[in-house]
Amino acid sequence: MHPVDRQDVYDPQMMGENAARVTQHMLNTERYFVPNPIYMTNQSDINEKMRSILIDWMVEVHLKFKLLPETLYLTINLLDRYLEKSQTQRTQLQLVGVTAMMIAAKYEEIYAPEVKDYVWITDKAFSKPEILKKEYDVLMTLDF
Repeated sequence: MHPVDRQDVYDPQMMGENAARVTQHMLNTERYFVPNPIYMTNQSDINEKMRSILIDWMVEVHLKFKLLPETLYLTINLLDRYLEKSQTQRTQLQLVGVTAMMIAAKYEEIYAPEVKDYVWITDKAFSKPEILKKEYDVLMTLDF
């Protein structure tokens, strides 16, 4: 048992006795959810700069919606994993970004923003049906 976990060994909520197994499991499964670092070379209509601009905007949206840090991390992971597997047009990049955030918020947040909030934050560039259709596409592409 790691010394940090010793203080929690008698606290049933902390489950200190399982910390080593949980950590090992997380390390073992992490490799399945990390995108290839050079995936962007396979994209034909978008590039790293566009992704960077999108992520800067998503950080602002994340702050505006007062979301958890974990939501932002998961959003970027979902975005990268989707872009690794799917050719995306530059006109659809923001849609993929807000959809990834919506999925991440549903997973991480107690009170996630609604679809109408994502329509509003994109200045109505995408409709509710478009966002919901892209949500289905992202989830199917990532084998949820």
